Amino acid sequence: MITALLLFWPALAALLVLLIKGQGAKKVAFVAALVEFAIAIVATTGFDAAGGRTQYALNLPWVENAGIGFHIGMDGISLLMVLLTTFLVPLIILSAFKHDYKNPNAFYALILFMQTGLIGVFVALDAFLFYFFWEVALIPIYFIAAIWGGANRIKVTLKFFVYTVFGSLFMLAAFVYLYFQTGATEMAAHSSDVQAFYQLALSAESQSWIFWFLFIAFAIKMPVFPFHTWQPDTYTESPAQATMLLSGIMLKMGIYGVLRWLLPVVPMGVSQWDELVLILSIIGIVYGSIIAIRQHDLKRLIAYSSIAHVGLIAAGIFTLNEQGLQGGVIQMLSHGINVTGLFFIIDIIQRRTSTREITSLGGITQNAKALSIFFMILLLGSVALPLTNGFVGEFLLLLGVYNYNAWFGAVAGLTIILSSVYMLRMFQGVMFGTKSEHTEDFTDLTFNEKAVLIPLVIMVFWIGLFPNTFLSISEPAVGNLLNIINR
Repeated sequence: MITALLLFWPALAALLVLLIKGQGAKKVAFVAALVEFAIAIVATTGFDAAGGRTQYALNLPWVENAGIGFHIGMDGISLLMVLLTTFLVPLIILSAFKHDYKNPNAFYALILFMQTGLIGVFVALDAFLFYFFWEVALIPIYFIAAIWGGANRIKVTLKFFVYTVFGSLFMLAAFVYLYFQTGATEMAAHSSDVQAFYQLALSAESQSWIFWFLFIAFAIKMPVFPFHTWQPDTYTESPAQATMLLSGIMLKMGIYGVLRWLLPVVPMGVSQWDELVLILSIIGIVYGSIIAIRQHDLKRLIAYSSIAHVGLIAAGIFTLNEQGLQGGVIQMLSHGINVTGLFFIIDIIQRRTSTREITSLGGITQNAKALSIFFMILLLGSVALPLTNGFVGEFLLLLGVYNYNAWFGAVAGLTIILSSVYMLRMFQGVMFGTKSEHTEDFTDLTFNEKAVLIPLVIMVFWIGLFPNTFLSISEPAVGNLLNIINR
């Protein structure tokens, strides 16, 4: 039942928030998100990672005669994604407190509705239920970006919407095909349960084209090169909180989808195309990094850096070895934390200076010592400095890619050098040097802003110093995943 509580509590809270007029809506939304995080902590304390089995499962008939069930539950991979979501959402809501959004009840209610969609994606154990929550998560972020975004929000958001819906249709077609390949159950001729999909014995040819139908859907969401073109504009035009939701949590839906619904369902299809996917992913690492180096807009710089980081995660998980898969899971956590913190710092800078142009900034560290420290810690986590969260994931990912192909590992390893170049260049341009007219009166962090950044920085060091806290949760589930893939 705790999985159901995690799923429906944000939706119920969103309905309550919709009824509250004025600025009280954000306080209620924040408290509701904290309650959700507390529920996730309770679930974690009672979770037995050994064996990697699914826990807190609930399996009810949804469309009984069709073999479609409301089947939810969590293994170690799901639990870490739920923890990431429930940890970040209250911080994202708190980060919006300084903004004076029109219709705040609708804004915060949409964030909570989106949280239900995100949790649903991570706990769904039925293909059509997964598809349902996949689409549910898209609708709130579309309205948040389209209503409260920048000047080009309609055009950019429409492109994002069309891209993701286009990909979703491929996924739906693949699920329908897989559904009709399953055998009969007591109640229906077919089943869309995840275990029924895992037991399918499809031909290599069928797995090959099903692979592409699923991969296109997930690659657009991550996004992986060349399916990334919606991302930089959407991140730039969306309000800061939407950008944090998209980059910190929503792109993990695509990676999670690969782990749950692609690798174990069509392993022969993966074996036919894994090398091409790794090449695309590594191109994304280099391409995203080089474009990031050329950026002058802070948001676009982080957006392109995200393409590079996700490229490394995708390359790692398609190696199909334990290092790559474990690295992918832990790096999803680390990337979510780092990128959310960096986008929040950009939002702080933009609110105080009315610009995101690096060339218009400078000298901020002279007036904002606390901001400088938090910015540097999150930046070091992003460039994978040892003892920070980014190091653990990137080390495992690069080891996994190297074990797959040494040349691939060498090229993918450029991510460490290139990310250091664009991140340190950004920090130098924004924080050091002479003050500009925009930064002359820059003020340091407020209490609320520190309240958002402190938990993120704690996680940077927690994952960096004690990675086994999280690796031990996902390791048995990853082992089970490998057993299914190699069956």
